[in-house]
Amino acid sequence: MTPFVDAHHHVWDLSVRDQDWITGERLAPLRRDFSLDDLRPEATAAGVTATVLVQTITVAAETPEFLALAAADDLVAGVVGWVDLTAPDVADALAALREAPGGGYLAGIRHQVQGEPDQDWLCRPDVRRGLRAVAGAGLAYDLLTLPHQLPAAVRTATVLPELTFVVDHLSKPPIASGELEPWAGRMRELARLPNVMCKLSGLVTEADWGRWDIGDLRPYADVVLDAFGPRRLMFGSDWPVCLLAAPYDRVVEAGRELTAQLSAAEREAVFGGTAVRAYGLAPPPQTGG
Repeated sequence: MTPFVDAHHHVWDLSVRDQDWITGERLAPLRRDFSLDDLRPEATAAGVTATVLVQTITVAAETPEFLALAAADDLVAGVVGWVDLTAPDVADALAALREAPGGGYLAGIRHQVQGEPDQDWLCRPDVRRGLRAVAGAGLAYDLLTLPHQLPAAVRTATVLPELTFVVDHLSKPPIASGELEPWAGRMRELARLPNVMCKLSGLVTEADWGRWDIGDLRPYADVVLDAFGPRRLMFGSDWPVCLLAAPYDRVVEAGRELTAQLSAAEREAVFGGTAVRAYGLAPPPQTGG
């Protein structure tokens, strides 16, 4: 049986490390600790059987902590961590993570490209060298980009066909304003590359937090469903960030509404199968006598 995978969530403990991106009054609800124990009842009630825990900040120490969490908790099936892609010893850093406690849970690497002032950061020779090391380690790479950075993502994914890229949050389209272009055209261009997948995640926080409805999200979900197809699309909650706009169960419900037109097999891909393939997730432990 294919697990129901939430392919994108976070945790943090502010007593261990500050989350310096949580600033201002709008993000104030996130300025507290969020743990797997907080997530578990919400995920279980929604039917989620496995999750992918994703990095939050560009601090090397966070990834070993996440791997140890995964090893100690059967909810987490994979970790998307962080390494400095531009470092000369990036391959050694990846190998060290694999050898750390819980290293078998390392499924991918991510960097906050959205915060890089150079819109062509992904095209830098040192970055691409690091991405080749990620591919060589058998890992996926999560693309956290904004729409204006998608052309660089297209060029980089084109020259690195050996690396599986996973677009986070549909590259954050302008849902609140209702604009589709040029985002849609750029996403369709990226989707033509067979080594690129996409997460159906982060939609509610790109919409109007207090007034969104499913009709606001549908045009953007339809673009990626058509461009990538269900076998290259995976559901993610983006918990706890999603809580700014909707509770966990509403985010899951929205995902189901946006994919209601699909066949049972296609929905199974979006809600589990694609994530299992993209990240090489191990099957959940079997229970029973």
